[in-house]
Amino acid sequence: MSGLAAAPIPTGTDYDAERELLTGEAVALQLRPTSVILRAAGAAIDYAVYVVGTGLLIWLLLETAPSLGVPENLYAAVAISTAVLGLVIVPAVVETASQGKSLGRWALGDRIVRDDGGAVSFRHAFIRSFVGLFEIVLTLGGAAVMVAMLNARAKRLGDLIAGTYSQYERVARIEARTFGVPPELAEWASTADVARLPDALSRRIAQFLGQAGGHTPATRQRLAAALARDAAVYVSPVPDADPELFLAAVAVLRREREATARELERARLEQLAPTLAALPHGFPDRG
Repeated sequence: MSGLAAAPIPTGTDYDAERELLTGEAVALQLRPTSVILRAAGAAIDYAVYVVGTGLLIWLLLETAPSLGVPENLYAAVAISTAVLGLVIVPAVVETASQGKSLGRWALGDRIVRDDGGAVSFRHAFIRSFVGLFEIVLTLGGAAVMVAMLNARAKRLGDLIAGTYSQYERVARIEARTFGVPPELAEWASTADVARLPDALSRRIAQFLGQAGGHTPATRQRLAAALARDAAVYVSPVPDADPELFLAAVAVLRREREATARELERARLEQLAPTLAALPHGFPDRG
């Protein structure tokens, strides 16, 4: 087969600690921090609810305090305690119980996570809420926005202290693309024998065909040649064709044959269903 010569694999990698998470298997996961604008919109929703709710609760407590016999010199303490409860404790509990979510984050599609991508604990949520009382409530969000604009993950001061950031989870729906046999290999495909490929090789071929357009020409050719060389072991006869076209044809043939096999299996099960579900002759149905 033409074009199956081996090519050296580059060993260098580009690792951006601000936007990628390196797992224990040395796999870099792309992170998607929430932008400053979306964070500000979510915080506006959250704190509008918390501030209004806390204000109403303080008003209600102060209105009922005389009838409950609370001395006037304790009114300030009641108001401060209620403010801490509504603006610090309640947001921390909500964030912990929902694993980083809140009303505003649910609406905008983001979540608070640790710097390593794990779920936040009450300690993280409490630090964020406590610092947020000063940088969001007392400064109307000005301090939080200024700090968030100075780092790649849009962290506010509470995130920097707690070791957290806002991860954007809402992504556009990806439509699955369906490939057909390349016209150049249509005649070969009508008589080709393609055996079942190992699962790992099938996944690698599918990933390559789905992402080929994002590679440079040299990398695309090198990966196609390596995969075609691995797949040729399971194909007879091997056509003299471009490696990428060969991979596309192999993937289509395996897809069609596995789909046919599943359809035949389903038809056989439907034929056996009455026998499998029937009771033995003369056995009463007590169900």
